[in-house]
Amino acid sequence: MLSRILASLTDDKAEDIVQIDLRGKSSMADYMVIASGRSTRQVAAISEKLVDRLKGLTGRRCKTEGKDAGDWVLIDAGDVIVHVFRPEVREFYQLEKMWLPQGGTAVAQ
Repeated sequence: MLSRILASLTDDKAEDIVQIDLRGKSSMADYMVIASGRSTRQVAAISEKLVDRLKGLTGRRCKTEGKDAGDWVLIDAGDVIVHVFRPEVREFYQLEKMWLPQGGTAVAQ
């Protein structure tokens, strides 16, 4: 699932894609993926295409939040949580810093 999510984001020109391993740190998911789109329209389009691709893959619809606003879309894909941000919103919330241990690094794509 993680590799397909990363491929979808890459195919749709998402920027600054980062994956964070949550195994053993959180029971909500195994991985968190954070990516950026250049505009609200691109954030919404990246998110919509990802949800459609995952539905085709799994047969079930992922839960999403924030698609209408297009600033920050959260996609719950079960074992993988995906956040797609506009760059300014991503910088404001800094989720990478919140979820990475002191001195830890995320895997950039």
